[in-house]
Amino acid sequence: MRRSHRRPALRCLATLTFSLVALTGCSGESGGQAAATSPSASASATPSAPAGESAPTTAPGDGADPAGTAPSATAASWAGTKQFVQIDDARTSDGRTYLSVRPAQKKAHPQFEAWVIVPGEGPYTEVRMADDATVLLSVPLGDGKHPASYSRAEFVSRLTAQSSPARSRLGYDLSFDGQGRVTRLQSLYTP
Repeated sequence: MRRSHRRPALRCLATLTFSLVALTGCSGESGGQAAATSPSASASATPSAPAGESAPTTAPGDGADPAGTAPSATAASWAGTKQFVQIDDARTSDGRTYLSVRPAQKKAHPQFEAWVIVPGEGPYTEVRMADDATVLLSVPLGDGKHPASYSRAEFVSRLTAQSSPARSRLGYDLSFDGQGRVTRLQSLYTP
């Protein structure tokens, strides 16, 4: 009698095991399809630019993002973080402010209470400033040694008035929101 009970139990166990394997395989295919269409997977599929050129970014009105809110892959990876960057250029379009940034490093000046900017390498990435972003500027962009508040428009005007070599000696602490937009920009005092 014991043998007769074991065979049906083994068959049920084998059927159950086979069913679980089949279900696991199906859910793995479904998960793979979901990952292939996720925003992070599509953002990483953006082609990279050759050395010395900016990576292509989505600009308002180009059809790719009608609202102009999609961050570049780099900006998206900075979402919710603080970064130290150089800013090569700034522009305003349709009431929005965009910055061309790349990572850099800062060191305390050996003789003064100021900073020395160590330029980064690689392409610049365009990021968008939030509409209510805080802008704090120090000399040479601001009027004083200590950071003071300025509008986004004043910042763009002051930055674009600087020569390219002068811009390369400037550094900024940026804070990003969860969507990769700059919520706070502070220039560092450099002599």
